[in-house]
Order: sequence, then C-alpha cells, then structure tokens
Amino acid sequence: MVFLVWRGGAWALDRMVYENPAFAMQQLDLQTDGILAADQLRSWAGIKGDENLLALDLARVKKNLERIPYIHAVSVERVLPHTLRIRVIEREPVLQIYAPRTRGGGSLTPPIVYHLDADACIMPPLEPRQRSIPPNPAAEQLPLLAGVKIPDLQPGNFLDVPQIKSALQLVLAFDRSQMAQFVDLKRIDASSSEVLVITTGQGAEITFGLADMDQQMRRWCQIYDMAQRTGKGINSLDLAVANNIPMRDVAASSLPPTPPKLPKTFRNKKKHV
Repeated sequence: MVFLVWRGGAWALDRMVYENPAFAMQQLDLQTDGILAADQLRSWAGIKGDENLLALDLARVKKNLERIPYIHAVSVERVLPHTLRIRVIEREPVLQIYAPRTRGGGSLTPPIVYHLDADACIMPPLEPRQRSIPPNPAAEQLPLLAGVKIPDLQPGNFLDVPQIKSALQLVLAFDRSQMAQFVDLKRIDASSSEVLVITTGQGAEITFGLADMDQQMRRWCQIYDMAQRTGKGINSLDLAVANNIPMRDVAASSLPPTPPKLPKTFRNKKKHV
C-alpha cells in the first residue's frame, strides 16, 4: 500500500503540476543592460518554448548563463502561470590584451585578442551574430594593455596581477575624468612593477604611479589646461613624481588634430528584448 500510495502521488503530481498545460511557458520576459542578442541569451540559457514553468530547473538556467564570460550576474524567476522572467547584467570590456599563438614549426600567427572588464575577467570579443546591434569599431575602441606576460589566457578566468589591476583602475579613472573629453587612451605599458606609461592618440606619453589614480588624473587635467592657455601641448609627463613634475611640451600647432570624441556604445540603456 505504501508503494501504491507513493506511485499514485507521483503520478498525480506529474499530471496535475509538472505536465499540466496550464503552466506551460508562453512568454519569455528577458532583459539585458547591454548588447547581447535575445536569441543568443536564450540559446545559452538552454530554454525550450514549450517547457512547463513548474518543472523548469531555474538553478540550471541561471548557472548556464553565469558560466558565459560576457555575463556578470543573472536573476531568474517564474511569473505564474505562463511567464519566465530573466534579468541579465553584462560585463563591460575596458581593456584589450593580445595573446601570442604559434603553429607547427614555431612560426607565429596573428595574436588572439581578448577583452578585460573592470574585474579582470577574460572575454573573447563578441561575434556579430551574438550582438543585438551592429559593431561600431570607432566608438568601441579599447586601450591596448602591453608589457604583461600571461602564460594562459582562458575566457572566463580572472587575472590576479597587480599591474593589470592598476591598469584597470587607471582606465576607469580616465573615463571619470575630464581628460576623456580631450584625448584618446590608446596604449598602457605595464612592463614596470612601479609605474604605468600610457600613450594617447595625440602622441603624448604620460607616466602614472600605481596608487591614487583620480588625484593623478586631476593633476594631468590641471597641467593640460595650463599648457592649452599658453599655446603648448604635452609631449611627455611624469605624474608618478609628487613634486616638480617632469614635463616636456611642444607647440600645440605641431600636434595632430584631436578627432571628435564618439560616445561609447557598448553599454547602452536597459533594453527589453
């Protein structure tokens, strides 16, 4: 009798709950704060259109999405009787790094490009089919991080390297500063364990210490303003020195013109997809 009751309860539960068409998923309410395409997110989540909401393993869906390097956080919930709601927070790349690769015979091939977000998570660049909007190379250009040797770059891993963390802090401080309106950040040399040397799109070399990036950005902005008022441009500047900052200037007319700044388009407002 115990066996019959147990089997009968299981059959009733399947028929009335897990196989009940009244709880079939009819709508997927999926939102992301970035540019990942809805079809790509649905594929990564492993969701089929006719699944029963009560039988659907929400933990599995969440785990499927969280293992994708481009995704920072996910929330998944049922909205009975027919809706599955998914919210996605994407990682935003702030740096690019090259990984050399070799083929048979030791000959080098073009390097692999990876992106890093603010947490130093490694991401391959998005393919066009994975995006909800077409790429805009001019607006999505990222500074190149150079001078740091990483033996094994695997998508989804986090890099725990002091120079890389300092470089990421520098980029974030630059984006917050007024200097982002006037110059482009093209390259960061992190080969030294004591300083970072950036190269701007206007050809200037600026040396930063590894601490207090916001203060160094403010000093750079003040010196830039003073140079502009005297008709000069900055050729090199060492902000790692606390006093008597070394600077080499040039005539402003000898510098390449500053192209109009394009707004970054990778991170958009939240989209309902």
